[in-house]
Amino acid sequence: MFRCGIAYPRCRWIVPLLLLFAIIFDIIAIAATSGWVEDEDAKSDYANMWTRYRGRKEWIGKSLMEYSWAQAVAALMIIGLLILIIAFIISCVALCCSLNITLLPFIGALLILVVILQIIALIIYPVKFNELIFEGNYYYTWAYGFGWGATILSIGCAILFCCLPRYEDELSGLAKTKYIYSSA
Repeated sequence: MFRCGIAYPRCRWIVPLLLLFAIIFDIIAIAATSGWVEDEDAKSDYANMWTRYRGRKEWIGKSLMEYSWAQAVAALMIIGLLILIIAFIISCVALCCSLNITLLPFIGALLILVVILQIIALIIYPVKFNELIFEGNYYYTWAYGFGWGATILSIGCAILFCCLPRYEDELSGLAKTKYIYSSA
């Protein structure tokens, strides 16, 4: 006999783990030195969130922090990361230590705030960077993609945290398992 159902008690561990992955992705995006943007040849120009490097044999770095848009991007990404860390800590307390359903919508609201901040930052960066340069084609690299990955994970976790209070009995293990598919 084969049965397929949703094991809600596992969400108590999986959702904070997803938040941990979002934190790791954010740290990678913020701390990446290899760049968020590189030219199509990847030989003469690249930039990370903090600095733009140009050159052929010797790389000359110029800080992007002299531009207000780059400061805004850095501030939004760091504030988003800090709020994400706070949401992770609260989610561990709410789900892993004891089941505190009343904190779940608050965590969802924090994650929605993180998503808003990071989407703004991840849109400002390419728009303003493209205004800064006029020559050549540029590609956005894996480090920029990790920023989007953290944002997408945060969107999914925000939806989960907003929906989980409806399944309090299932999360606590008091409800009977509902099988999606059962073969006899």
